[in-house]
Amino acid sequence: MFRKLAILLIVLLALSVLFTGCAKKEEKVEEEAALHIVIATDATWPPMEMVAENKEIVGFDIDLMAAVAEAGGFTYEFRNTAWDGIFAGLSTKEYDAVMSSVTITEERKETMDFSDPYINAGQILVVQKETTGVESLADMAGMSVGAQIGTTGAFAIEKAEGVTLKTYDEIGLAFEDLANGRIDGAVADTPVAADFALQNENYKGKLMIVGKPFTDEFYGIAVNKGNTAVLDAVNAGLAKVLNTDTYTAIEEKWLR
Repeated sequence: MFRKLAILLIVLLALSVLFTGCAKKEEKVEEEAALHIVIATDATWPPMEMVAENKEIVGFDIDLMAAVAEAGGFTYEFRNTAWDGIFAGLSTKEYDAVMSSVTITEERKETMDFSDPYINAGQILVVQKETTGVESLADMAGMSVGAQIGTTGAFAIEKAEGVTLKTYDEIGLAFEDLANGRIDGAVADTPVAADFALQNENYKGKLMIVGKPFTDEFYGIAVNKGNTAVLDAVNAGLAKVLNTDTYTAIEEKWLR
C-alpha cells in the first residue's frame, strides 16, 4: 500500500513539474512575442514633440503614443532623431516607426506606409483673448488677419470676403502684431498656433485659438512598407483612442 502511494506521489510530482514547466514556457513565449516598437521623433517641434527642462521628450505626440500603446497592447520607446535623416533611418531599420508631426502625402506614401491619420494640423485662426463672436475667417469681415507670406493660410485669407490680409516673412511677427493689437487675427498651422497662443510666455493669456482647422494637413505615423505587425498594432491602438475623452484631454492639454 505504501509503495503504491509513493509511486502515485512521484507521478503527481512529475506531472506538476511538467505542467509548471509548460506554463513557464508559454509565459516566456508570450513575453518574447510582445511587440516593442522603437519610434524616431525630432523633438524640436513644440507642442507636438520637444525636450523639456528635465531632458525628457514631451508633447502631444508623446502623450498620444502612450495612450495608443496602452490601448494596442504593445510597448515602445522614443528616440530623438534629427529631421534631415529621420526617414533614411527608417528605411535602414534603425527604428520601427517615425512619429514626428509627419504629414501624410502621396509622395511619401510611395516609399513608406502610414497609420490612420490622428490629427488635422491644418490652418487655424488665432485672435486676442477678449475677442467674441468669432469662430472662423468668415466672422473676420472688416478686420485684418496676418499670415506668413506664400502659405496656405495667406491664400485662405485672400479668399475670405471682406477680410484684409497682412503678410509677414516670419509667422512670429504676425503673432507679435496680434498680441499688440495691430491686427485682429492670425492664421497658422494648428501646432504652430498652439505653440504661440498656449506655450509662449509672451503671448500666453493674451491669445486664443478659435474654431477648427479649415485646411487639411493630416499627420500619421510612418513605418516601412509592408511592416504590417507595427502598422496593425498602431492602428488598433489609435482606433481605441481617437474620438474618446482620452484624446480630447491630450488635445486640450497641448493644442487648446
